[in-house]
Amino acid sequence: MTARLSLYRKAEQELYQLERSVKGQFYDFCHRFRENPDHPGLDLKKLKGDSRIYRAKVDQSHRALLTPVGVDADGTRHWLVIAVRHRKDVYDELQVAVNRVTGEIEFVDLAVVGDSALHRVGITLTPAEPDSPAPRPTSPATVPTPAETPLLDAYNTEQLRELGVAEQLIGLALAVTTDAELDQLLAGAPPLSKDVLYGLAAGMTIEAVRAEVTGPVALKDRPDPADFAAALTRTEVTTIDDDVRNVLEEGDFRAWKVFLHPTQERIVNRDYTGPARVTGGPGTGKTIVALHRVRHLAEQLPPGTDKPILLTTYTSNLANDLRLRLSSLIGPALLARVDVTHIDQLAARVLGENTTPRQRKQRISDQVALTELRQLLAELDEQRWDPDFLIEEWEHVILGQSVATRAQYFQVRRAGRGRSLTRPERSQIWKLIEVFTARLNKLGVETWGQAAERAARYEIGQAEQIETRRAAGQAPKDGSGARHLDHRYRHIVVDEAQDLRAAHWKMLRAMAGPARPNDMFIAGDSHQRIYDHQVSLGALGISIRGRSARLTLSYRTTREILARALRIIDDTAAYDDLDDGTDTLAGYRSVLHGPAPRLAAFDTWDAELAGLDVVLTDWLHELSTATTGARRNPTGQIAVCVADRELVSQVMHHLTTSANITCAELTKDGPAGEGEIHVGTMHRFKGLEYQKLAIVGVSRGIVPRAAIERYRQADPPRYEREKRKARSLLFVAATRARDALTISWHGDPSPFLS
Repeated sequence: MTARLSLYRKAEQELYQLERSVKGQFYDFCHRFRENPDHPGLDLKKLKGDSRIYRAKVDQSHRALLTPVGVDADGTRHWLVIAVRHRKDVYDELQVAVNRVTGEIEFVDLAVVGDSALHRVGITLTPAEPDSPAPRPTSPATVPTPAETPLLDAYNTEQLRELGVAEQLIGLALAVTTDAELDQLLAGAPPLSKDVLYGLAAGMTIEAVRAEVTGPVALKDRPDPADFAAALTRTEVTTIDDDVRNVLEEGDFRAWKVFLHPTQERIVNRDYTGPARVTGGPGTGKTIVALHRVRHLAEQLPPGTDKPILLTTYTSNLANDLRLRLSSLIGPALLARVDVTHIDQLAARVLGENTTPRQRKQRISDQVALTELRQLLAELDEQRWDPDFLIEEWEHVILGQSVATRAQYFQVRRAGRGRSLTRPERSQIWKLIEVFTARLNKLGVETWGQAAERAARYEIGQAEQIETRRAAGQAPKDGSGARHLDHRYRHIVVDEAQDLRAAHWKMLRAMAGPARPNDMFIAGDSHQRIYDHQVSLGALGISIRGRSARLTLSYRTTREILARALRIIDDTAAYDDLDDGTDTLAGYRSVLHGPAPRLAAFDTWDAELAGLDVVLTDWLHELSTATTGARRNPTGQIAVCVADRELVSQVMHHLTTSANITCAELTKDGPAGEGEIHVGTMHRFKGLEYQKLAIVGVSRGIVPRAAIERYRQADPPRYEREKRKARSLLFVAATRARDALTISWHGDPSPFLS
């Protein structure tokens, strides 16, 4: 081998769009290039516009654009593939440079810029090959008329340069007059330039862009613009091998799910003095940041360490998704250092370690527990208390705060619970809960909330023993080894943190031991809370003050989908920040464009299902029979979301029997089956992403459910909580879509859509 090749991310994205046969030709080209870059058949030549860019033949119609980035330690010449495209799209006016702020290699592509913007600054694109079509004509630069005031008229060259916009884009950026022109300009722009210019166009101040976009990725010292070898070490590239071939065959959606944006890198790699938290709206990359944080922590551990890192989340299907993503991000050796499990499974493991088989209880859902409580109240002829109120009081106050005695219950705070309770009323409630829990115990069952609270107590006790032994310098008496010498985990990473119970947090705190550097990393967004588990981390021994970051740029959801989703959420309500402060979606925006979401009204449910047939058929055809670009297997890239389990059954029955479309139901363990279309409730879509999503049955009385109306007068605080949960569910569902979203209803639409 006389040359080494790496792949620039933009080139990787271009390869996704090419036909399978061209991808095969590209890998043949890579093999030939590594053997001999100067082989006559490759026709390696410099472009005239930038002497650092070369073009070489992939096949008769396609060219690879490359730049030399130095010589490796073994003397092998190292090249970076920066683009792969049809020869008619190769122009001499292409440029590669080292960004003055980040020190990364940037490829600027003007081939996608609209003619009007190029004309305005007097740029002509010249085809690099003689038999290419004639150059696009240009016209002299013109001074914009008042009606053509530049979009970024308030800024100047030096300001854009200081913020890190690529040099070749600055003049064009200051000349564009419409959003459409800006979109064209930034279609081929480096990530930092795109984020800066979209931020300014969206109304961010220079100071805000500097703090949120440029600051997190800026080097301390200005890089050497001629040192491409050093710049390569700062640039996200991929080694060209068989693994990359497989990823390219799967398409860009899979790769996106583990892609770390440069602005997020410092959050991932930072050393924290204690627990740290990252918040942000849907699609801002919280989960991706959490996954890369796991990789970063795993890489720092000494070899042979056995699962000292916990990656946990709220549900099993989310845990399965995290495991799949992590396995595509790190190899088996590092993966062996990570325990990926959902939080209730972890609690069950603790209970299994601390109880005998005869002591173990079957876990039941909150709904089953509520049914049991209703039956108990009927037997006692107890009519003073609503069973829904009692079950929530038990779950969120008594279990949520680990209240063990009646005296403690008299003193405990009930913030956010609505109506206040007198001392006699608390006494009545305590007696009823005692009878109820005794009934469950006799039946040999417990709720997941009870299980979490018991697991937390066991783990806290274990942690106290470990600290006592450490203080006394003692080894464990049973000689059972490391499990009793140290806490379970050195590092804990939590995704979807807003849905965990207080008992879960107490258990996790004990599992990590007393606060220490890099012990806990927490990702969440209270706007996506779909359960009533509101907590204050500080009150639970997890202090995150001074170690928080907020993500505001969405890299998944388009501006059009985001605008619709933000109309669903109640921006007048106060959302907590998982501590004692408030969180907001102010400044939350997208860097992507796409079609506007489609809203469709139908007279009946049958008519709405027929309309769904049409939408899904079009989407399936679009993904699987594309005449240009990559033909993709649509399985797992299209989904249908509904409000409840009964609607899941109806949708799947209709699609399989009337439309001949195969389906896979989203369960707590992930998709059940190999069907093309995933169908599930809004709860099941938490943390997932799809290229195309249809939300159906968004009708009044379904979203939110009609049953909450009984609380409007009887329990106004609960009524507002139920409405907020329903809003958050629909908000979460709408933001699962990346490229296309359809929302439909029959009869009257949900009030959240007005």
